[in-house]
Amino acid sequence: MKTILKVLKRTYRKVLQSIAFYPVVIAILSVVLAIIAVRLDSSEIIKTLKEKIPFLLIEDYETARSMLSTFIGGILSLTVFSFTMVMVVLNQASSNFSPRLLPGLISNKRHQLILAFYIGTLLYCTIVLISLGAYGIETSALGLSTMLAAFASLICIGLFVYFIHSISSAIHIHNIIDSIYLHCKNFLNTELEKDQGSKVGLQLVDTEGWIVLNATKTGYFRGFDPDLMNDDLKEKDNQIEIIPYLNEHIWQGSPVIKVRESLTDTEKENLIFCLTISSDRHESDKGIGGMIKLMEIAVKAMSPGINDPGTAIDAVTKLGSLLALFMQFPKISSEPFEQENLIIIKNHVPAKELMRILIQPIRLYAKHDSTVMYELVNALIFISKHQNLSQEDVDAVLLELKAIEDGVERNVENEYDKRVLLNLFDK
Repeated sequence: MKTILKVLKRTYRKVLQSIAFYPVVIAILSVVLAIIAVRLDSSEIIKTLKEKIPFLLIEDYETARSMLSTFIGGILSLTVFSFTMVMVVLNQASSNFSPRLLPGLISNKRHQLILAFYIGTLLYCTIVLISLGAYGIETSALGLSTMLAAFASLICIGLFVYFIHSISSAIHIHNIIDSIYLHCKNFLNTELEKDQGSKVGLQLVDTEGWIVLNATKTGYFRGFDPDLMNDDLKEKDNQIEIIPYLNEHIWQGSPVIKVRESLTDTEKENLIFCLTISSDRHESDKGIGGMIKLMEIAVKAMSPGINDPGTAIDAVTKLGSLLALFMQFPKISSEPFEQENLIIIKNHVPAKELMRILIQPIRLYAKHDSTVMYELVNALIFISKHQNLSQEDVDAVLLELKAIEDGVERNVENEYDKRVLLNLFDK
């Protein structure tokens, strides 16, 4: 049962992120609507309506068939062009910015809904046209179904204009950076409030002598789901530490869980089963996944083929603000589960690791560009002066600043630019 629940949760997330989710749902609804509209066309209410507003309800068979054929051909052309635009955007984003941005662009709900409406309208018009051919020229099933097809086609034209505007805006790198920044900031603010309200922030937990459980496969840690634990394990008076931080890469056989009290082999297997390990590095713009995307955008912008310091500076400034917020989380958080006899301890990303993952790649790739290094130094200085950071976090930031200073001494050739950067460290 637990296995089925875990598979259902994973499938549910994949289905919602799929580009085919909304088209399939709206296509089914369109088929149902077409059947209902054809049925209603023969009802007494619609016949009375045809007498009162004949200018809206078509009663000529050939006119209705010509209109539906035109709608199908026109909307099919809009659908093909829209899908082509999506592919061009995805190819450009992958080449110029980062391949990691593709899932976010594909999962854009507005674009999915527009394409879904196109497909739904096509199916609706096709079914109505088939029904007209099936019933023959003497049928009265014309007015309502054809009128709805005409209204849906007009909506498709409006959606197409909006789609062109939206897809052209979505490819602008500054809009992409702002979108990632806002998603990540909102998520961090929510998690920080939740962490401060319901969890106990800690700096150190003595786990020496605890039982260690090792990972059974290699991948990226996505989380620990306590709902998948067996009931007898939930009722025990115990403490469980989740060793890896969210999105950390773990190797098969490496320690992933520590448990204070002894467990049976079945309970150990159940705890390992509660872990979610993925082959993808990051799946969304939330948390450290969003910050990694900003780092990759900055690195890609500084590659020789792109050479766009402006984009790198924009990504660095946004990354600095998010890092200052992210580093306010305690190193360790402790949260009671259900009857509070079971305590789950989770580790957050240490500041030293954040510097290695997010700052070090930018420092290495932008070491010859004084403008990007200037903004990077200012961002780290801003973080180091934040009031809610521990001394250990501040030391990690200062150590990274020292590494940048050494790099400036070696890599910045212009003496004036070098002096300007070194003055920042003096301040």
